[in-house]
Amino acid sequence: MRKPLLLLGVTLLLAGCGTGGRSSGAGDQTNGQKQFQAKCAGCHTLNAAGSQGTVGPNLDDAFRADKQQGFKESTIRDVVLVQIRQPSAPMPANLVKGQDAQDVAAFVASVAGSGTAAPANVGNDGKAIFQANCSSCHTLKAADASGTIGPSLDQLKPAESVVQHQVEVGGGVMPAFKGKLTDTQISAVAKYVADNAGK
Repeated sequence: MRKPLLLLGVTLLLAGCGTGGRSSGAGDQTNGQKQFQAKCAGCHTLNAAGSQGTVGPNLDDAFRADKQQGFKESTIRDVVLVQIRQPSAPMPANLVKGQDAQDVAAFVASVAGSGTAAPANVGNDGKAIFQANCSSCHTLKAADASGTIGPSLDQLKPAESVVQHQVEVGGGVMPAFKGKLTDTQISAVAKYVADNAGK
């Protein structure tokens, strides 16, 4: 009796029944990438988005085996959409909503585990570095970031030296970026945050 119930539960999960719904189709992957980079990249690793977050699961690793086993892209899209709508802590619920959520799910399903796209080149632009690595966790109005996992930088208004130290060593759920970002990039993002927080 337990085995049929377990199979029914798995079937319902894959079908999206009662778990947040199924995706409505292929979605706009260009918008999905943009939304992912703005809202998700700070916490998740996804090669195609140029992100190396360590707070949440590495999405390339999470879906690589599924793709190798022949899972349909639509199935992966549905699983991603459920995780967006009904996440586990510390990921906030409905970080992206409506069509944006559909688009993020389509983007992730199309690229996760493939390793085909090169990471985004953010260079030494403090704002671009922040948006690619920090915006999904922190609020900073100047960067259009409204993350709630980490503290609001607009409220803290940290000094440049404080930001630089925090970016280098991390703390709590925040990963250390020393070795992931160059010293020049760390300095650029620290200056950007200090110059723009609370404005």
